[in-house]
Amino acid sequence: MNAYGLLIDYQWCTGCHTCEVACQMEHGLPVDQWGIKLVEVGPWEYAPKTWQYTYLPVPTDQCDLCADRVSKGKTPTCVHHCQAKCIEYGPVDELAQKLAEKPKQSIFCPTKTN
Repeated sequence: MNAYGLLIDYQWCTGCHTCEVACQMEHGLPVDQWGIKLVEVGPWEYAPKTWQYTYLPVPTDQCDLCADRVSKGKTPTCVHHCQAKCIEYGPVDELAQKLAEKPKQSIFCPTKTN
């Protein structure tokens, strides 16, 4: 069985928190828990007129890649609701190929397989 995961393109994440809210609503999580959590990196200047300021959606231990949704042929709710379309779901080997195509991406793969 193939391992599945998320490819997150944090170059294009706008920091809207839609992934967090959609996940909380889908799984009935309390307001202080998340299946995916948005982390803000920066801002800081690391060279003259060059700033680091990024948002990075980070899946947590509570992320099960929306196993119930996926079993019905749907995508995980964070992927479905991402307004910037910067989260992709698929087989990890295919996501890894896409990871090599451009910088500022990360792969999340839980220990479970679907």
